[in-house]
Amino acid sequence: MDPALQQLLDKQAITEVIARYSRTLDWLDDAGQATCYWPDAQVDYGFFSGTAADFLPVVMAIERQSQRRWHMLNSVQIAFTGPDAASVECYGLATGIRETDGVWTGNLYGGRYLDEFARRQGEWRIAKRQYVMDWSVPLGPQNDGTPNPVLPLPILEIIASGHPMYRPM
Repeated sequence: MDPALQQLLDKQAITEVIARYSRTLDWLDDAGQATCYWPDAQVDYGFFSGTAADFLPVVMAIERQSQRRWHMLNSVQIAFTGPDAASVECYGLATGIRETDGVWTGNLYGGRYLDEFARRQGEWRIAKRQYVMDWSVPLGPQNDGTPNPVLPLPILEIIASGHPMYRPM
């Protein structure tokens, strides 16, 4: 295959892993989240440093503490360091909304993901990740999950895996 075409295909595959990472966190898809990392990947989030296999139950437990969560990773930059290796950096915004004593609040976080990806047996996954939080802003009271009568859009409350609106992709 033309090397330029292969590089485009590899960039797309890596970008899809990053999108899957966000989506599977938000829908509490443990199995999908596991497909983003190699089990032996080294992960450092500050509060956790170890392998991805050990990190996944920790991060999913944290995500389950929120009734609503939202992750968006963007501005993905990919630099290939070998035929099966790439350094990847992207920015991330995340929020978690939870109900405490009848009040719905949360935080908005901004940070960056400093990743090393590896392709093994034709599949790209995160082989090393360091997360750096740049800022955090508390959010004021949030909607309690009841649609606004003026603009009655549905509001998801995802508190467990297997939400009926989740579509495996």
